[in-house]
Amino acid sequence: MRRIKPSPRSPKTIPSIFRALHNQNDRSNAGPLASQLKSRSVVRFSGPDTIKYLQGLLTNDVRKFGEPAGKREKTSTLTTPNLPYESASPVYAALLTPQGKFLYDLFLYAPPPPEEKLDRTGSGPSSGSHDRSVEVFADVDGSVLDELLHTFKKYRLRSKVEIENVAEDFSCWQRFGGKLSENSSSAEEPEAAAVGWGTGVDRAGMSASHGNDVGWQWFKDPRLDCLGFRGIFKSSGIPPLVEADKETDEMNYLLCRLEQGVAEGSTEIPKGEAMPLEYNLAGLNAISFDKGCYVGQELIARTHHRGVIRKRLLSLKFLDNRGNELEQKVAPGSEVIDAESGKKAGKVTTALGCRGLGVLRLEEVLKESGALTIQGQEDVRVEAIRPNWWPAEWLQENQQHSVAA
Repeated sequence: MRRIKPSPRSPKTIPSIFRALHNQNDRSNAGPLASQLKSRSVVRFSGPDTIKYLQGLLTNDVRKFGEPAGKREKTSTLTTPNLPYESASPVYAALLTPQGKFLYDLFLYAPPPPEEKLDRTGSGPSSGSHDRSVEVFADVDGSVLDELLHTFKKYRLRSKVEIENVAEDFSCWQRFGGKLSENSSSAEEPEAAAVGWGTGVDRAGMSASHGNDVGWQWFKDPRLDCLGFRGIFKSSGIPPLVEADKETDEMNYLLCRLEQGVAEGSTEIPKGEAMPLEYNLAGLNAISFDKGCYVGQELIARTHHRGVIRKRLLSLKFLDNRGNELEQKVAPGSEVIDAESGKKAGKVTTALGCRGLGVLRLEEVLKESGALTIQGQEDVRVEAIRPNWWPAEWLQENQQHSVAA
């Protein structure tokens, strides 16, 4: 039997250190959970050259943020007093080194300009001339915030772009679990895709229609539907749809990502070292292969069109020799080896409880026989799990290359 297994539809266990919140049910049965992502910070890009500046740096296409209403992809179509009838969906992207190595990941959001929101009376769009300068907010890894700001300012040169740290004013949130991941479109989850402060007319919504900047909303996670909804909100309040008994620690969201085989941030995706395609950023909608030039584009395009990705990030489960889950036994950086041959298969990059992530050689994990273990911890068995969202061709390409070799 192959060692690499498809991902189960729902998690069976939660590490005991996070079980207290929902000790009767797992996250799937508990309903949608929400976590404030304190590991993330918010940066604002503004100015007339914002779109051109970001387009030339990042791996994904951000030009839709500069398009007028009616031409961009619609993600919200409910007319409300605090949001426009149409909002641009967020973009997941990365900044790379000139050599094509990963530096930072960013979730980009563009709030609507004033003329696309209701006027102060709440009866229609604002009128008159408006400054078409674009604002783009980025949800970034807070542990490298100062370095990230320095790097982006270094690339600014003469571009008319202001780059500000607004982490004190805004917070990042994630809604996940329950049936959110089973819905394929925002129409099937109208509340979460609707508005920043509920579908009805409430006081917060009315204040937003009168010129306040409260009208923020949840969006489908731009990476995968199974990750739920993501958004940035004013730090002064709790986002809509977040019930008091469903707000949970960020570690539960991390566990959700580990089970889906998704890394995030410059620690889980090693800054200056990681190859974006090995960390599956193409499958996570972070890379556009037809947008044109950006920093590090040459290596990414060449590898994508001509090369074979021999290593990929996989979800891992740590077990003992009887198949029982082992919690807090494996540390990031541990070497994964073939138990029979002793040959290195890869390395654990992230670990939490009995789950983790690791970049492993697909040739090793696709073998019909054998088992994986941790070097120096032969009593720990490693189960590599292929997430359900993986395209089938990823494995087929590697199998064909192995046969040819």
